[in-house]
Amino acid sequence: MAQYDVVIIGGGIHGVGVAQAAAAAGYSVLVLEQSKLAAGSSSRSSKLIHGGLRYLESAQFSLVYECLHERQRLLKLAPELVRLEAFHIPIYKDSKRRPWQLRSGLSLYAMLGGLHRSSLFRRLSPSQGIQLDGLRTEGLQSVFRYYDGMSDDAALTRAVMHSAESLGAELQIQARFLHAQIEEDRVEISYQQGDQQKFCQAKILINAAGPWVNEVLGCISPAQDIVAVDMVQGSHLILDTELLAGSYYMDAPEDGRAIFFLPWKGKAMLGTTEIHYHGSPDDVHVLPEEREYLLRVAQHYFPALTGAAVVDEFSGLRILPQAQGGTHFSRPRDTRLVHNNRRLLSIYGGKLTTYRLSSEKVINQLQEILGPAERVAGTDKLTLEPV
Repeated sequence: MAQYDVVIIGGGIHGVGVAQAAAAAGYSVLVLEQSKLAAGSSSRSSKLIHGGLRYLESAQFSLVYECLHERQRLLKLAPELVRLEAFHIPIYKDSKRRPWQLRSGLSLYAMLGGLHRSSLFRRLSPSQGIQLDGLRTEGLQSVFRYYDGMSDDAALTRAVMHSAESLGAELQIQARFLHAQIEEDRVEISYQQGDQQKFCQAKILINAAGPWVNEVLGCISPAQDIVAVDMVQGSHLILDTELLAGSYYMDAPEDGRAIFFLPWKGKAMLGTTEIHYHGSPDDVHVLPEEREYLLRVAQHYFPALTGAAVVDEFSGLRILPQAQGGTHFSRPRDTRLVHNNRRLLSIYGGKLTTYRLSSEKVINQLQEILGPAERVAGTDKLTLEPV
């Protein structure tokens, strides 16, 4: 029976990130992915490696600090996968946020980013804003320009796994986790691959199954406590338009939510929504009311978009702490690491931008159990290239 230091369930960005961190620290690693890399939420994000500007409103300052510094690191480590883009925030007479509020928030954002040039901003005049992609000019007071990162999330996930494999990690795809038995000194794991049932052992089992995290816990013995979470659906539309050349951060007129509108592979991507989701993660899809909501926001800011065709759409799920009342947006977005058992750790939520930092925290917390190993690399130095 194959034996590993770490077995990871889930080939999303956090699963492959932990695989890279564990392999870099000198441990043997196996990743089990039930379909393909980034098949779930890790290919259904807003494609942003962002500093978390909107999290300042909910006072998540430490998260913004981490996001900004990890964004800067990824720009250096993965220049072919992560790029810096200019984003524009238009402010109108009837906008929820006033120009002074944006200036204050962007100034704090710049300071948390160490005043690095990638975290700086400028205010454009209304006349300069008129030149932006058919942006509505009636009532336009000013436009703020700041910078954020963009990436193909699925391509980044594949690149991180490739890096992990170059350090000795193993990947099994089309490998459906069946059961794990936690013993005093090991974890016995079984999984299905094709028509074969396979077995392996690990010192530590990492549950990085994303929206399926609690389903995985239900297949582990002895029975584990289930963390109460809410699944929140976020949907995006792909519009067939050449109108858009720049990227935009817009307040939805109906509820003040942040909506991103940006060029994507020759078309334009619009998102995201936040709707409480019930049901299997396998069944998530864009709802008609989400589609209509997003199109109303886009047409409010860009009247010429009326009638633009929706050529594709996708939905992903966020895992947030369960709460009574309040908005989904106000809840913490930090990665939550839950030690279900001495030999089992589950990952709840998390940000694409901070996957590397979260993965390092996982391995640091488990080193006492894993035992000594000879480090072979540091994830803060490993370059990532397209696969």
